Amino acid sequence: MNKLKSVCVYCGSNFNGDLQLRNAIKQLAETLVNQEIRLVYGGGSVGVMGVLADDVLALNGLVTGVIPQFLMDKEVGHKGVTEMIITENMHQRKQKMADLSDGFIILPGGFGTLEEFFEVLTWLQLGLHNKPIGVLNVNGFYDPLFAQMDMMVQSRFLKPANRDLVFNEAEATTLIEKMDGFSAIPDEVWFRDRNLS
Repeated sequence: MNKLKSVCVYCGSNFNGDLQLRNAIKQLAETLVNQEIRLVYGGGSVGVMGVLADDVLALNGLVTGVIPQFLMDKEVGHKGVTEMIITENMHQRKQKMADLSDGFIILPGGFGTLEEFFEVLTWLQLGLHNKPIGVLNVNGFYDPLFAQMDMMVQSRFLKPANRDLVFNEAEATTLIEKMDGFSAIPDEVWFRDRNLS
């Protein structure tokens, strides 16, 4: 059980203008700054990621952006972050973001957000890291995804212990509190025991 010092946030490069999401982003920024947790994110100035970075910076919080060169070339990189790390490609970007972080938070987003979420969740299941993963489930955005996970358990493609590795909360303060207390151990017998019941 370790106090989070830095959190990687995966989120959309688009922002749909939803007020509930906007308020959730603001609450997350306030929670991170109040608890002196550095934001590590994809380095963009656009979408949900840009809004979150701006909110943390406005509160004098610390923000590390990690972005590949080709996205900097497209001028979507944030110009005002505390620290910007430029990588050669997407794979290096994801690895660097993970290495710099004590935990992971998922906000609403699209394909890229889901891909990043399931990658770090798979890494946790495989025992490649032991960092907490939390979904900030704004207005039930991820309810269908959690229903799919439950179906995976029901259909015996996923062990309940591994389904329970991810936190699902609607409030940032509750999510961070649970992540601070994370000590779950994945059930690794999936590769020895093919019977998932």
